[in-house]
Amino acid sequence: MTDTIFALSSGAPPAAIGVIRISGERARDAMLALAGRVPAPRRAALACLRDRHGAQLDEALVLWLPGPGTETGEDTAELQCHGGRAVIAAVEAALAALPGLRKAEPGEFTRRAFLNGKIDLAQAEGLADLLEAETELQRLSAITMADGAFSREVERWRTALLNLSAAVEAVLDFADEDDVATLPADFALKISALSSAIKQWLDRPRAELLKEGFRVVIAGPPNYGKSTLFNNLVGAEAAIATPIAGTTRDVLTRPVAIAGVPFLFADTAGLHDAVDDVVEAIGIERALEALDRADLVLWLGPEGAGPPGAWEIEGQIDRMEQLTKRAPRHRISARTGEGIAELRADLVQTAAAALPKPGEGALSERQHKLLSDARTALAQATEHADPLLTAESLRLARVAFDNLLGRTATDDLLDTLFGRFCIGK
Repeated sequence: MTDTIFALSSGAPPAAIGVIRISGERARDAMLALAGRVPAPRRAALACLRDRHGAQLDEALVLWLPGPGTETGEDTAELQCHGGRAVIAAVEAALAALPGLRKAEPGEFTRRAFLNGKIDLAQAEGLADLLEAETELQRLSAITMADGAFSREVERWRTALLNLSAAVEAVLDFADEDDVATLPADFALKISALSSAIKQWLDRPRAELLKEGFRVVIAGPPNYGKSTLFNNLVGAEAAIATPIAGTTRDVLTRPVAIAGVPFLFADTAGLHDAVDDVVEAIGIERALEALDRADLVLWLGPEGAGPPGAWEIEGQIDRMEQLTKRAPRHRISARTGEGIAELRADLVQTAAAALPKPGEGALSERQHKLLSDARTALAQATEHADPLLTAESLRLARVAFDNLLGRTATDDLLDTLFGRFCIGK
């Protein structure tokens, strides 16, 4: 935190413009050294950038943003240069030659924003998800978390919890006074209301499902058109499709977005009992494992032989000798495309119902566990007759809330989170 850091915060060169951001107590000195002057705060000015020997580096727009009203909470300078590789390299070399300046680590600007109280940990996690978002659903959910919707909810819960804790402390401190000798009559009711509000978030679809995609596994015996259907759904010849049994030996996965909904499709080895080939046997074992992890199975085999909840798909309807089913969910030909549009629409509707709604925040595994811990502690608070134990349960719930917002975050946790960011963010 004592160093002044700099990095290219725009796209990788070559580009029309390269924005180099500087943050820290020497940001003003750095601008003065390269631009020869510091413009009025938050007003762009044209300047000739020079190195310490006076050689011209570039002509750029420069911005001076004094802290703490900046993204990082520190003095910040921006150099909006031409975006050529040589220009960016020359300006960065000139900055590195200045005393007290160094190139930023991945995510270090955002980490300083967190440490300086500009954002909390839940918002930082949302921002990391936003940078990694590849579908519209992912983007909308990440924006909600980065914008602080979840953080504001946690703050409200924490305030309510502090009021409950104050009531318990009053009982402990003034037990001899008649008017505060017992907990308020609505104490348990308020605990229940807080627990119910938390449960609404816990019941939402998880962020991992949104990030990884709705996992759809295509399964059935050999030569039932699994790989052809897989290729059709992912829009590429990703799997080798031949009439030879046992062609698919492993689980092949491809992430695909359909109508803005993220999917992870998996093609599997044909399932059958008589296996002499060791490699094929391993492929079947992995296929069975994939079925266990699936959010949905498209079953192309004999009707009723698939796993519980699987969609019965009657495939290869363009062939005279295809397997017919009495009540398939879809009848398709992956080769001709017949029935595929209806199958895709059904998949999108089903996955969208299982994923977070557009703009709805989704909890990560870490956040879900901490909220679960808080709810468990709240339940225990109403079970104790001893106010000391009640106070301890409320304290544990408050600790969980503080961990959610990063008020008690460890360095290892911060390293893991901010390591997800690119350099310059």
